[in-house]
Amino acid sequence: MFAAQTARMTKMNAGEISDHIAQSVKARLEQGGEHLQVKDVNGEHVGTVDHMDGDRVKLTKSDSADGQHHYLSLDQVESVDDVAVYLNVERSAIA
Repeated sequence: MFAAQTARMTKMNAGEISDHIAQSVKARLEQGGEHLQVKDVNGEHVGTVDHMDGDRVKLTKSDSADGQHHYLSLDQVESVDDVAVYLNVERSAIA
């Protein structure tokens, strides 16, 4: 019984932490994240932030191989600093 309770608590805490991280990332991007580089999990440049579009990060089309806007969900973002948005997925996972 204790193990089941601990597992449920861990899942809830992980969900709360993920929500907190997503909100922090969103706030950071809304406060001037435009034109930050975007790098995938391997450190490869995959685009440039255009702006936040709801709960998604919209990438510029001028930095896209196909000339189209692409979007990232906040759960694909690992971290953000003053230089770049770092993803937890590979380039191929970007829509």
